[in-house]
Amino acid sequence: MKRLLLLLFLMIFAHCAWAAGPPLRIGVLGPMSGSYANVGKEARHVLTLLTTDINDQGGLLGRNVELAFEDEGESAQAAKAAAEKLVRQGIVAVVGPFKSGSTESVQAVFSDAGLMQIAYGATEVSLTEKGFPYFFRTCPRDDEQAKALIKILRKTNLRKVALLHDNSLYGKGLGEAIQDQLNAWMMPPVFYGALTPNQADDSGLLEKVRETAPEVVFFAGYYPEAGRLLQARERLSWKVPFMGGDATNNPGLITVAGTRAAAHFFILSPPNPDQLENPRTKTFLNRFQQVYGYRPSSIYGLLAGNALLALSESIQAIQSADASKVSDYLHRRYFKKSGLTGEIFFNTRGDVVNDLYVLYQVDKEGRFLLKKQVSSGDLIP
Repeated sequence: MKRLLLLLFLMIFAHCAWAAGPPLRIGVLGPMSGSYANVGKEARHVLTLLTTDINDQGGLLGRNVELAFEDEGESAQAAKAAAEKLVRQGIVAVVGPFKSGSTESVQAVFSDAGLMQIAYGATEVSLTEKGFPYFFRTCPRDDEQAKALIKILRKTNLRKVALLHDNSLYGKGLGEAIQDQLNAWMMPPVFYGALTPNQADDSGLLEKVRETAPEVVFFAGYYPEAGRLLQARERLSWKVPFMGGDATNNPGLITVAGTRAAAHFFILSPPNPDQLENPRTKTFLNRFQQVYGYRPSSIYGLLAGNALLALSESIQAIQSADASKVSDYLHRRYFKKSGLTGEIFFNTRGDVVNDLYVLYQVDKEGRFLLKKQVSSGDLIP
């Protein structure tokens, strides 16, 4: 009997010692400050809730999961410095960054350290074509957004398109993807050019664009520049429709442009959280509101959550955090899993398989109203 009690004591002690080992650290690199701080805040809250769930279920590899947050900042240099800091903290994988330029600057840092990286807002096409074996993303690529735009233009019989970008890696990449699609459909843009970032007044550029008589102006870039562009359009009293890509889907657009200048602006992007019909999404959003007192306005916090789920479920399935093994599992066996936005799985490049976009229009009160969904080639009312 004493031997049995001693054996039980030793087993309990060994289990406790094993479970009380150092936490498994996962890095999070996102916009904790600057223009997209609201995205970083929502992502942090989403990831914190999911980490609580993971630890309540026993953690990973017998260890609690701990998140290490760093700010990607407003420049490639700041993002790279933050990435190097995360590596020094002994992380096993990283979620992020959000922006394409930041992501490009840190891919080699994480790859050289042998770490899995899943970005959640970096849409620039080339990021998954650079040969980094441990890089994935949960957001769709810019060329997918370009295809969605073409479907809308053809459905609405708009052929004369002026195309502007903001000279960022994301903006240039999206602009080039759209230009390629327009040329493929034999409707080359009537104007293609870039604005000067942080310029107070873009009226001069818009005067040149207006001379080409476009039926619609598409802006590929981030919302602060889109807001200033809309102000310039209002100063010119120009009524031609303006449209922007996914990086203009931010409440800050109204803050920059004002409700009057932003009215009637169209936004093509993945759907906002409340437009998602997935039961898991609805349950999670209700819980999120109970905990934090607000509902997330951006899809990107949920896409960050998808990244953490993909990492944690893979580590749990193969009982290893080794990047080569996790990467192989995500490529070969992580198929049609239920994420916070619906089914998630990845192709051979590490791109998420997702072709759902929606078209919003800003109303006179600054609200983003859903107009259309673009999925599998069809426009759904």
